[in-house]
Amino acid sequence: MIVSDKSRPVRSYSLSADVVRYSLVILAALAVIFPLYFTVITSVKTDENYSRDKIGFPTEIHLENFNTALRGGRFFLWFKNSVILASGAVVISTIVSALAAFAFARMDFKIRNPLLSAVTALMIIPPVVMLVPLFVLLTNLGLTSTYWGAILVYGGMVTPFSVYLLTNFFKTIPFEIVESALLDGATSFDILWRIILPLSAPAMITMIVVNLLWVWNDLLIALVLLPQDNLRPLMVGITVFGSRYNKDVPVTMAGMLMASLPMIVVYLFGQRYFIRGLVAGAIKG
Repeated sequence: MIVSDKSRPVRSYSLSADVVRYSLVILAALAVIFPLYFTVITSVKTDENYSRDKIGFPTEIHLENFNTALRGGRFFLWFKNSVILASGAVVISTIVSALAAFAFARMDFKIRNPLLSAVTALMIIPPVVMLVPLFVLLTNLGLTSTYWGAILVYGGMVTPFSVYLLTNFFKTIPFEIVESALLDGATSFDILWRIILPLSAPAMITMIVVNLLWVWNDLLIALVLLPQDNLRPLMVGITVFGSRYNKDVPVTMAGMLMASLPMIVVYLFGQRYFIRGLVAGAIKG
């Protein structure tokens, strides 16, 4: 009886801890799902229906908002701009990050650890802090209001995270594989291209998905570096378009939903590699 009495508070504590943990998980899930829910239901409401009930289900499905969003703005031009910026930045960042991560993970040089620490520290610097210096630099180079200027800035912004992720993953690849390739006469580039990268598919896909999402959804950098309407990416164009139709929230939400669909498709395509790639370098072996 004494043992039983002493064990009851433990069970009670464990039960209440589980309740708190599950409650936090549910609240976090709702916080993530609610913006998507609001965007979807608002995009198919009439303006009158939205004015009466902002978060309830629509009384009727109104798909004309999507046609209005396509006609009222330059949706396909902005979409093309976003594709150019996102794909260009990701390609440049992937090449630079793979080469840098291979050097940090597999080559021995004096300043390797301090240099890696410096690159990793760049992840905590907010982009807004670097915006003015970058704008001045691009102005001096004549790269403002150009695709290349914005692509270089975006590529530089996402590279520190990419280097950190790939370096940790490359370190988990057994050295015996690399050593065997060296004995067969393989060069460093052969090892990277034919051995390291194929074995790092989860980390590479994770990196590409994260970087695409970041560049695609960015607003501030593109708003400053690409002020011309014909160069605006999709998120900036939809935002400016929404300010013109600020009273017609359903039309704006329809545009935002269409702008989000490509990244949702990209995430669904790479989701089975996503978590695996994020945690792969956490435990070596």
